Amino acid sequence: MSFEEVMIPAEGGVELHAWVFRPEGFEGPRPAITMAHGFGGIKYVGLKAYAELFAEHGYVVVVHDHRGFGFSGGDIRGDIDPWQQIADWRRVISYTEALEEVDPTRIGLWGSSYAGGHAFVLGATDRRLKAIVSQIPTISGYEQGLRRIPEEFRAMVEAKFDADERAQLNGEPPAMQLMLSADPNVPAVYHSQDAIDLIGQFEYPEGISTDEFVTVRSSRRAMMYEPGAWVPRVSPTPVLMVVASQDTVTPTEMQLEAYEKLHEPKRLELYEGGHFDAYVNQFEKTSGAALKWFLEHLAP
Repeated sequence: MSFEEVMIPAEGGVELHAWVFRPEGFEGPRPAITMAHGFGGIKYVGLKAYAELFAEHGYVVVVHDHRGFGFSGGDIRGDIDPWQQIADWRRVISYTEALEEVDPTRIGLWGSSYAGGHAFVLGATDRRLKAIVSQIPTISGYEQGLRRIPEEFRAMVEAKFDADERAQLNGEPPAMQLMLSADPNVPAVYHSQDAIDLIGQFEYPEGISTDEFVTVRSSRRAMMYEPGAWVPRVSPTPVLMVVASQDTVTPTEMQLEAYEKLHEPKRLELYEGGHFDAYVNQFEKTSGAALKWFLEHLAP
């Protein structure tokens, strides 16, 4: 399926690179879905298949990369600020509802992992959204991050954060850190062979590197981010949560506790496997559940 590549203007003169998928063989204004990836993720890692599935069933789909990643703009590459990403996403929603072929009263949002947390915040604060899918979402940055660091390493991590702040005061750029490593002795945000294997399954255009670095301050911001606080406030917007049975990145039990705090209408889809199985190994189940939810609440 073909798609259009566009640049969507956001705050500060930054433009967000996005794909726009348009359904074929459907008449009249169409419902739409806006999509984004998680912490440091880019749309080339698995999101095209979701977008194609939704478009095949009559939805206009807009998939964007966060600022600082992929072909999106941003002065500091790899700098992740959840609240800036949320502000940017509102611009993408505005862009989506203004498309000529879109029915602005039927817009849904799909977010995964870190962006699954954004889905709660946006669902609770932007009533233009009529259906939400939050896949393997971040619930509590503190519980998933700082609190899980062994006591003997916590002081080291906090010292790294503080040193970065002091260096920036002296005019130095934000310190960088490796995003992924399978070697536990190499400092990185994630030590996950599963994530490395996932990234290796896709093709990337020239100019896109999978050896991502992110700023150290991105980790500090992540540990301060509490999207779970917004969970009870999403109602009455319908929410589907897609949760892995053995998630250690965004712990399964934490996600299930968040689901209990959601008000109706809601639905839970539990799949077998870990965090990164959602995009390929369990794609049929995760995408099928999302499609069913959108068909139910954003009927073409």
